[in-house]
Amino acid sequence: MRALVLGVVLLCGPHPLLAQQAYDLLIRNGRIVDGTGSPWYAGDVGIREGKIAAIGRLGDATAKQTIDAAGKVVAPGFIDMLGQSELTILVNPSLPSKIFQGITTEITGEGGSAGPLTDSIIAADQAYYDHLRITPDWRTLGQYFARLERQGMGINLASYVGATQVRRVVLGDGDRTPTAQELERMKALVRDGMHDGAVGVSTALQYPPAPYAKTEELIALAAEASKLGGMYATHMRSEENEIGPALDEAIRIGREADIPVEIWHIKVAGRRNWGRMPEVVAKIDSARRAGVDIAADTYAYPAWFNSMSAFVPPWAHDGGDAKMIERLRDPGMRRRIRREMLAPGKGWDNEWQEIPGAEAVMIGAVQNPALVSYQGKTLAEVAKVRKTDPIETIFDLLIEDKAYTNVAVFGMSEPDIVLALRQPWVSINNDSQGTAPDGILGQEHPHPRAYGTFPRILRKYVREEHRLTLEDAIRKFTSLPAQRMRLGDRGVLKVGMWADLVVFDPATVRDLATFDRPNQLSQGMQWVLVNGVPVIADAKATGALPGRVLRGAGYRKE
Repeated sequence: MRALVLGVVLLCGPHPLLAQQAYDLLIRNGRIVDGTGSPWYAGDVGIREGKIAAIGRLGDATAKQTIDAAGKVVAPGFIDMLGQSELTILVNPSLPSKIFQGITTEITGEGGSAGPLTDSIIAADQAYYDHLRITPDWRTLGQYFARLERQGMGINLASYVGATQVRRVVLGDGDRTPTAQELERMKALVRDGMHDGAVGVSTALQYPPAPYAKTEELIALAAEASKLGGMYATHMRSEENEIGPALDEAIRIGREADIPVEIWHIKVAGRRNWGRMPEVVAKIDSARRAGVDIAADTYAYPAWFNSMSAFVPPWAHDGGDAKMIERLRDPGMRRRIRREMLAPGKGWDNEWQEIPGAEAVMIGAVQNPALVSYQGKTLAEVAKVRKTDPIETIFDLLIEDKAYTNVAVFGMSEPDIVLALRQPWVSINNDSQGTAPDGILGQEHPHPRAYGTFPRILRKYVREEHRLTLEDAIRKFTSLPAQRMRLGDRGVLKVGMWADLVVFDPATVRDLATFDRPNQLSQGMQWVLVNGVPVIADAKATGALPGRVLRGAGYRKE
């Protein structure tokens, strides 16, 4: 009888039950933190064809590759709610700064987006394309996504279509309101972006030409995204003195466009606003109780990072960077800009009024090789070397670097940061492009959040300060952003989900990047899987490019 059974097995192949126990990859003995916020439990995870095939005590199951996760956490891959990697992913598709944090998915497109593009926009931004040695051979988001898929990438990526991008296509960089016909063109571009796979429409209302848009224009664009299942994400019009009205505007857009709202990198910026986070939390809680689907995310550092041109009032940007530089070269205009920076007032986020002095500004990335020695120095130090007044130094650097200088600005208080971080509707973002310690990208001096955000939260706010439990932090990294972005097949460890996974030791995971020395990869991620494929194995990058473009609900396949 045994011989007969054996003969049948040999003739017919393995028994189905036995075949089901064979996995491509098997993670054993892990502390499973499933992403939901539930307490961890012990178990194994079996992966087959890129997806989670089984979770539990998998006994004698076999696999092509087995990972012993004893003493380590097994969790869903982390989701970066605002990356900036749409161009740097073309430079270094592996994105080491992201994967060594455990990031497996990035959402990008802050006001500007990879598409739509025109020849005039490319010409205006040519210096940055040249800096990265990129040829923009696409014109639509769909064409950009196709380029990504041809190339391959180390993480998954989704993108908004930027309201600023749409405005630049139709109106250029000028300060004016669209005509009815122009607004219809802008709405059509949003629809096109959604059909190409965008996850929604976004704004970055601090950075010209975005501040020139009236609320009604934004409602019209958001309503188009809403019809196709999209989100509205925003860098609000103000994060400083006018944060109350800025939040009111975001809430109004959500209500009138009938669209979920995501507040990017929530903060109360500037020393005069320290202590106002309870007010912000209360306003968002009130809106949520009233039925507005609004939430936020944070990177939880005390300094923001943006263009040095943000110190210049919005009117001086009318017409784009070239026009701003013309104004800075004009003695009369330069004096006017300086006066407005020195005078407290309403109507714009006057960053100069919100810092204690030039020592609170650190020069980050520059593109003019003659200025590279200033990277990592404070504005006070640079002004001293150049023997110029700090404000005049800002103007001179903007001229000499063609407005591309980025700066870290220390303007937030720790109690406000912690209060925001602990809110149940706050997830996590890097707010930084993917980068690497070597090559073209390694020559820049980014904010340390580019390399350290997620491990820093695990080290500082979970392990050292006990502000969050491990399970709650992982929820903020995984299921909460997946829920917000309607990623129904990611963000939780559950059978049938895509196998975006991390394996790490919660006692040792840590960030190394600092403001002085930012180009340092985080430590502690032993394994990082994207769609079932290791991009980090035994704490080393594999070079694999298994990432996918994640398209929104409005996608129409050609």
